[in-house]
Amino acid sequence: MRETQALLKTDSRTTKRSPSQARRQTLTRDAWVAAARKVLEKRGIAEVKIDRLAQRFKVTRGSFYFHFSSRKDLHDALIEEWRRNNCAPFEALRGAEITDGFSFFSTIVHVWVDEKPFSPLLDLAIRDWARTSRSLHGEVSDMDDLRLELLQRSFAAMGYDEDESLVRARITYFHQIGQYAIAFKEDPARRRALQPLFGQVLVGPLVIHPDGEG
Repeated sequence: MRETQALLKTDSRTTKRSPSQARRQTLTRDAWVAAARKVLEKRGIAEVKIDRLAQRFKVTRGSFYFHFSSRKDLHDALIEEWRRNNCAPFEALRGAEITDGFSFFSTIVHVWVDEKPFSPLLDLAIRDWARTSRSLHGEVSDMDDLRLELLQRSFAAMGYDEDESLVRARITYFHQIGQYAIAFKEDPARRRALQPLFGQVLVGPLVIHPDGEG
């Protein structure tokens, strides 16, 4: 009887988990990535540190290494977030057949405007990170080229020549990126009210559309 009681006590000691152990087992890889992304977007990649993230979650570094092989593994996960949310919507349009230039233009612009799943903060953070990473710089440049190419194709389909299509594509893209870069804020109602005028200015005189959307 005593031996049985002793075994039960031993089992209860071995199965009882500390709060930190419980947190480590319930903390997912996605939770680490989400926390790291917030830091990246607010403070930059230099501030994405394992120790600080662990302190935030009140766990040890071991919890991090339960999900990631290294800090680079976390960095790769952040870049994958950008690819999935900010690049994939444009990649999906790469081979699209354009039958209506304005409709295609509207589809491109709404990737930015709707922010589902596009994230302006993540795009800016990755762009800033790319200043110190040669490989990431190349990837960001390629994405810029694709976005500009899609816009240029939309303008060409509207009837503009090659040079004017390029210039209008650049104006549209630099306008969009510029709003993010200066963290421009505007009342949503005001923004919606100005959309028809923005559309008319950006697409120019060759396009007549019913709602002026842009």
